[in-house]
Amino acid sequence: MAGEITETGELYSPYVGLVYMFNLIVGTGALTMPKAFATAGWLVSLFLLVFLGFMSFVTTTFVVEAMAAANAQLRWKGMESRQEEDDDNSSTASDSDSLLQDNYERAEKRPILSVQRRGSPNLFEITNRVEMGQMASMFFNKVGVNLFYFCIIVYLYGDLAIYAAAVPFSLMQVSCATGNDSCGVEADTKYNDTDLCWGPLRRVDAYRIYLAVFTLLLGPFTFFDVQKTKYLQILTSLMRWIAFAIMIVLALVRIGRGHGEGHPPLASLSGVRNLFGVCVYSFMCQHSLPSLITPVSSKRHLTRLVFLDYVLILAFYGLLSFTAIFSFRGDSLLDMYTLNFASCDIVGVAAVRFFLGLFPVFTISTNFPIIAVTLRNNWKTLFHREGGTYPWVVDRVVFPTITLLPPVLVAFCTHDLESLVGITGAYAGTGIQYVIPAFLVYHCRKDSQLAFGPGAVNKHRSPFHHTFWVGFVLLWAFSCFFFVTANIVLSETRL
Repeated sequence: MAGEITETGELYSPYVGLVYMFNLIVGTGALTMPKAFATAGWLVSLFLLVFLGFMSFVTTTFVVEAMAAANAQLRWKGMESRQEEDDDNSSTASDSDSLLQDNYERAEKRPILSVQRRGSPNLFEITNRVEMGQMASMFFNKVGVNLFYFCIIVYLYGDLAIYAAAVPFSLMQVSCATGNDSCGVEADTKYNDTDLCWGPLRRVDAYRIYLAVFTLLLGPFTFFDVQKTKYLQILTSLMRWIAFAIMIVLALVRIGRGHGEGHPPLASLSGVRNLFGVCVYSFMCQHSLPSLITPVSSKRHLTRLVFLDYVLILAFYGLLSFTAIFSFRGDSLLDMYTLNFASCDIVGVAAVRFFLGLFPVFTISTNFPIIAVTLRNNWKTLFHREGGTYPWVVDRVVFPTITLLPPVLVAFCTHDLESLVGITGAYAGTGIQYVIPAFLVYHCRKDSQLAFGPGAVNKHRSPFHHTFWVGFVLLWAFSCFFFVTANIVLSETRL
């Protein structure tokens, strides 16, 4: 069945879907996690990581349930429209006497308890890909739909700003270190943006030059349509896992030889804000679940497989972060963890140093155009008028420009990746990961009861089906907004 083709594309096995979800979740956020762990303390980091992983799993099951409910409604509407067409055809082709006879026969054959037919578990099969925007339009009112798109757009802007800063920052770190010392920068060396890079050029000048080149090379893709090929996905996933494996092994070897310098505290509340944002960002997958889960061939044990995925991701994040904070001193950990391996005392092989240093450049550069096009299309959908089309200038110039310009300006002003990831995750990420799934599952349950009756059984119903969990997720989301905002205000007041 893995090779079957449907309207959702080629189907794949549940275990292939598990790998795809793993690759989707484990991304750029993982590279900023070690510094966040060292800043917040290992005990509070471990607790928060496990708790946020659990909360992300809860809302993932909410999205899956909403996908099944959306499929059921679309399937039922299709059945009703076909029934109406059949009735129209039969009424046209027969006289009034035969029409009465046909209606009588159909009434005799129709089950008395039509709710049971409506509530059939087969209605809730996830076979059509229903994106979150479509689910929002099905279950939310106009205000809710607009708020949904606002949240998605803010998150994608944050994503693009992180990517636009990460690539030039990595290039600056590697090239400036090579320019000053052929063996690379020492892990505990701290540089300022005003320090010299090459000749009279400062490090910040080199960063902005790389940002300009990055924008000129990848920015034009925002004005066209690009698609992520399967082979490009395989290549970037392979590079990612090679890089992660090398970093974990090198950190373990460093600790095993007694060269570990890290002595992280148990807890430090001053670092919790960024840690929270980084962890939320690092578990982000809810917005991509429809395109990821729909092609899975067998969804019988879908919830168990998703749970297994989260357990593996938690173990991986813990292994990566704990080996990092005990291998390197907290004040020497860089925003992009790969850059801690750019010195000879850590890595003796020059090729490995350059591979790790430039790893974010290769993987992030392939994702930037795809996210930019996604953001551009969301802008178009938000302002779409029924039956209307955009002028060529608006469609091909205005929308791509408002997509590309803000994240590049943010990256021009700052390359503080930990703060960018933390703020994006803490605000827009909280909305996408907690608020939207909670409201989706709440409204889809109400709509399903009205459409199919209280006896309808959603075969993909979340294990957390009690209304308490919806309220708990929303309360947690509100607490997160309040905590992060208060922490930012207090930090600014101290300054």
